[in-house]
Amino acid sequence: MDLYGRRREQAALDRMLDGARQGDGATLVLWGDPGIGKTALLEYVAESADADFTVLRCGGTRLESGLTFAALHELLWPVADRISTLPEPQANALNGALGTSNDMADRFLIGVAVLTLVGELAKERPVLIVADDAQWLDEPSAQCLAFVARRLRNEPVVMLLTGHDDPGEGPWEKLAALEIRELGDQDARLLARAVAPQADESAIRRTVRAAAGNPLALQELTTSVAAGDISLHPFADEQIAVGPRLRRAFRARIEKLSPPARTALLLAAADDRSDRNTLCQAGDVLGLDTVAWDEALHSGLLTKRSDGRIRFRHQLMEAVVYEEAPPANRQAVHHALAAVLTGENADELRPWHLAAAWEAVGRPDEEVARLLEESAHRSWARGGCATAARALRRAAKLSPSTDDAVRRLAHGARAAWEAGHVDVARGMLERAEGFSSEATVADLSAGLRGLIEFAHGDLETACRQLTRDMERVADPGQAFRLGSMALRAAWAASHGALQREALQRLERRLPQGNFPNGELMPLLRQWWAEDQADGADDRDQVVAPVGDVLTRLSGSSWLLMPPAPLAVAWGIESALQEALLRETDTLRHTDQVTALTQALAQTVALDIVQGSWTSAKANALEGLQVAEGTGDDHLAAQCRAGLGWLAAARGDEQTVAEFAARFIEVWVPRGVLVFSAGAEWNLGMSALFAGRAEEALDRLVRLSEPGHHAANATIAVLAAPDTAEAALQAGQRATAEEQARLLRRWAERTDAAWAVSATHLVHALLESGTEAEKHFRLALDVPGAQSRPFNHARTRLLYGEWLRRAGRRTDARTQLAEAAETFRRLDAAPLLARTRAEQGLTGQHLRRDSAPARDTILTAQELRVARLAAQGLTNREIGAQLLISPRTVGHHLANVFPKLGIVSRADLARIDFGDGLQLIG
Repeated sequence: MDLYGRRREQAALDRMLDGARQGDGATLVLWGDPGIGKTALLEYVAESADADFTVLRCGGTRLESGLTFAALHELLWPVADRISTLPEPQANALNGALGTSNDMADRFLIGVAVLTLVGELAKERPVLIVADDAQWLDEPSAQCLAFVARRLRNEPVVMLLTGHDDPGEGPWEKLAALEIRELGDQDARLLARAVAPQADESAIRRTVRAAAGNPLALQELTTSVAAGDISLHPFADEQIAVGPRLRRAFRARIEKLSPPARTALLLAAADDRSDRNTLCQAGDVLGLDTVAWDEALHSGLLTKRSDGRIRFRHQLMEAVVYEEAPPANRQAVHHALAAVLTGENADELRPWHLAAAWEAVGRPDEEVARLLEESAHRSWARGGCATAARALRRAAKLSPSTDDAVRRLAHGARAAWEAGHVDVARGMLERAEGFSSEATVADLSAGLRGLIEFAHGDLETACRQLTRDMERVADPGQAFRLGSMALRAAWAASHGALQREALQRLERRLPQGNFPNGELMPLLRQWWAEDQADGADDRDQVVAPVGDVLTRLSGSSWLLMPPAPLAVAWGIESALQEALLRETDTLRHTDQVTALTQALAQTVALDIVQGSWTSAKANALEGLQVAEGTGDDHLAAQCRAGLGWLAAARGDEQTVAEFAARFIEVWVPRGVLVFSAGAEWNLGMSALFAGRAEEALDRLVRLSEPGHHAANATIAVLAAPDTAEAALQAGQRATAEEQARLLRRWAERTDAAWAVSATHLVHALLESGTEAEKHFRLALDVPGAQSRPFNHARTRLLYGEWLRRAGRRTDARTQLAEAAETFRRLDAAPLLARTRAEQGLTGQHLRRDSAPARDTILTAQELRVARLAAQGLTNREIGAQLLISPRTVGHHLANVFPKLGIVSRADLARIDFGDGLQLIG
């Protein structure tokens, strides 16, 4: 295909195809003004790839931008028979998305299914995926393609998309992009001359100036000027914007047609995805004959595709035809199309045509609104939340009854929220509240305003809103969920008074436990009450039911459980971890990606305190990957908090500082003080381990300083041993004594083994002589204390240091050796170095640690792949879990085998993937 002035772009696209032929994937977004030649470049690539690629194509259109998975349906239609070969959960999800079954699945599972399908196709021959006019793709399809695009590096797949705007934001951000610019004057002149070889030089020169290098403008203006449809001033000195000129050119061409031909064009503009048969049937309703259609088809504005569909040569032509038509004509063609639509998408498209018909003349219609609402719920069930929100917003606009409009707006806001469109959801709630009371809207939207505020606004405001809505919603189960979220918001905002009030109002709202998850109410009283007097006396009421209750929770019910730091503070991590492990095993086999990520984020802190740091890092990285993909910044922050703590314990001060700066910048303005408290704890711990006690103390005392952005009671308790040690090293004994009292009160309230042990440890540091040793021994001997290996090893280190200073070198060596072994296993470099130095002071001769060979170190992703493969999962099943393609799984395993010195998957079952295995990345 000959393209004028596009040699650079053609060469870049040729390199991408050649790379795919060699096994390397690539994605590129071509963007630029309408008519600049993006589609022509796609046609060039498709033609170049036709012989040896599987080519999958789709395009966005104005009408189908509101039809759930319309673009994905078009893309996969040629290979629909291959869907049945996918793993069953993926096949079910994809069939549900495409409307061929009633299965429901989250959008990431749909993305995994498409990624797997494309990977299977790529085993046979390279694949080219082309999506034209991506700005008009329906949102679920766009999100799916964006998901796949970010995971194609190791696949022989090329994905090309076109759009009008710089893809710096939205679903295509961070993808490689190439701006298609204007043609130079020489190439523009060659194109104009090729289009109109009989035009005189003056017309060519004036057209080139006016078109400003836009190929579509050059073609249309050259033809129009040569035909005398429009004239360009021969002495114009400036290039004129393409838009108005092209509109004039198209309008002039349209006005030359007969009224019946213009109606035929309007039919095509109203639904440019229908085949000629459907359009002709609609034309029959409107009284059009073959003469009208022949005139429209020969106007030069339409093209007929090989699949029988009639489309405009450019969307700008379509827009001019539609926008210039009288409202009554638009209403007539939409009614005609709705009357004749057949096929699998008819039930989805018909309500939109009817809506457009009534909106053209500004009239409400309940029947159309009802059809739109039904369509919205079908889209919602298939994962098309954004489509559902648009349909419900339109249904509300067409609703004659205010009550119906309010209900549709409230439900639409919920759909927009689930699609990640926060501003749209807020706007729909505001419109609903303009028609009805806040209480009614809160009930209809299931307390959505408070949930939005919790995730994206100020936490104190969120707590108050959630508490109010808890009292407004009729469903007691939903009231319980909102009340639990209110408590979590107050805790995260470090607002004790608000937390007390929320708990009291929740207990008044739900005095009885006969509602879903009502058995958790006594536990909530324990977890969230601020002191012993407010809660029950028997701690066994907290520990015993946790595992049993958690096995019955899923989805949003996870939010009923205490946040991980609070669970750690209560010492219930073992029960919580056991239940979470059961749940994650189940979720991995059902491919519920979002729920799995929520569970993984919860396990990070639990893994850390139990000494499973390799697992903690792997889970945090896996959770972070999905959280960033979904835009769930709270979930991502939880994962980063765990990574920051590990970085502090391992001496990576740069990572600690980077994470902390990000937390403080992002979360302090939103009042999420638990995150900024965690950041300050990590900074303080990092400074303490590096020997900067005064700096550490300056940061750690902020955790209990009223009004400070890092103040949080739970984090202050967890960090109390660090604060006490820093205080004593800095000569601030009174501060250490305060920390001892804080720990003792918490230990008395919870009887948590770690708190009892930490209380003894701080007393040991404060005492001297036999009293100090007694507390050291008590700290080490607390039943359950060893379940937190890092804490236990720190106690041994401090005891060993005390013994060495007391001249008891042999006893010191015993304690220090145990501590060193734990620090070595955990890769806690700063404390390992401190322990080694202390061992040297005892006169112990140490054998130098040998660094692990490079080829025995696994990256975090390699570790995850290896663990799942060791469990017997296939590459496709592993890919589904980790949101990567089966080919990428094979790539990772090819790296794992030589690193571990094995040759087959069977050997993986004999590998211990505990924390003794080194992990990088």
